[in-house]
Amino acid sequence: MDDLTREASARRCEGDAELERQAAGQHWAAGRAAVRSNQLPTQHLASAIELQVVPRLVLAHRVNQDKRLKCPENARQLSAEVEEFARVIVTYDMSRALAFIEARRSRGLSLESIYLNLLAPAARYLGELWNEDWCDFTAVTLGLGRLHQIVRELSPAFQNEAKHENHGRQALLAAAPGEQHTFGLSMVAEFFRRAGWEVTCMSSARCDDLAQMVRDEWFAIVGLSVGCEVKLEGLATQIHALRRASRNRALGIMVGGQVFVQRPELVGLIGADATAVDGGQACLQAECLLAMAAHRV
Repeated sequence: MDDLTREASARRCEGDAELERQAAGQHWAAGRAAVRSNQLPTQHLASAIELQVVPRLVLAHRVNQDKRLKCPENARQLSAEVEEFARVIVTYDMSRALAFIEARRSRGLSLESIYLNLLAPAARYLGELWNEDWCDFTAVTLGLGRLHQIVRELSPAFQNEAKHENHGRQALLAAAPGEQHTFGLSMVAEFFRRAGWEVTCMSSARCDDLAQMVRDEWFAIVGLSVGCEVKLEGLATQIHALRRASRNRALGIMVGGQVFVQRPELVGLIGADATAVDGGQACLQAECLLAMAAHRV
């Protein structure tokens, strides 16, 4: 009798798990259908502005190891792949998500391409689903949590992909006070470490804490991440406080987030020096800021 009871209980648990998986899949299907029937407005970068002239010249000479992902003929395939990956991390477990990535690596894709062309776009896609109420909080939070876990799993291999010297440059990366979306920040930190920077990354810190850090320790760059325009006024105040407190009088301050991708003119208006669309470009921007600071000295 006990065996029969245990067997019945196990069947109920399996049934509950299957119902939860189906529910997640239904949430995802509804969101995906909404995205396809209501295309999000295309985001246009502004014309070249003074803050981006030098970085764009540097980027023009950057060697891309995975050019096929950048080609127009692969744009539709890449979009479908990102959507499929986002569905996997929301609906299935970590083993399925990691297997998805390993299949791409076995085709010869570098982790840099996977970071820039799969993980980051998937995070943005989940954010779009959430912002437009096309996918519920639980499903999106689950997906973003798994993306963070994937980055932690891949981090050792990602750092070893590039051979670099530790040049002792220090960067402080932090989310703006009250900011909840920190996946982009963790991605940028990965690229800075890979480029040989010593990185202090803080997902949650008060303005006073950050000011004290730059007062106590020398940082070449401070990077701040913000998710929405309503927080820009507070960010401008924080940037001013950081410059006043910094031991490095030529401190470079970078800002990141979709708001700056859509409106890069805001960078100068809040007192920052530069922005970037991804972790790879952020490292190049940082190098440009250092070069310009050295030239001024």
